[in-house]
Amino acid sequence: MSNSNNQNYAKKIENDCLVAHSSWVRLKDQCEWYDTKSMHCQKWYKRLKLMQIGLASLIPIFSFAPPQYAKWLTAASGGIIALIEGVQQLNQYAVLWVSYRATAEQLKHEKYLFLGEAGPYAGTSENERLVILAERVEGHVSVEHAKWFSEAAHASFGHKS
Repeated sequence: MSNSNNQNYAKKIENDCLVAHSSWVRLKDQCEWYDTKSMHCQKWYKRLKLMQIGLASLIPIFSFAPPQYAKWLTAASGGIIALIEGVQQLNQYAVLWVSYRATAEQLKHEKYLFLGEAGPYAGTSENERLVILAERVEGHVSVEHAKWFSEAAHASFGHKS
């Protein structure tokens, strides 16, 4: 086997080990989770806002209906708008969309630093890089968890001054 083939073979074994390593698996899992949850929250936020906008835009049109119907149509629209806003506030889709997207992007950035052996990974062995990766991924995830807990407590109990 030539020297080039030996290096390629060694690199393939190294990559196979990397793919199976718990730090790498955790990074990939968390990237996918935050990306999926961000898209889910974005879709629900936009759906709810579009429903609110649609109903709100119908209220002036309802005023042209016969009076016995107009009052019910406008009242029902207002009630549904309030209900939709309550669901949005309860589930915090807008806040979570942005927060989850930010974390997904941080994790993606971490992945590219790791693969490029740049930043904190520069000049370190594969094992050291994997330890650093584990610490940094868990750091990003725990910051996200702390933000989520703080925002959930704030939404549930209100702001205490």
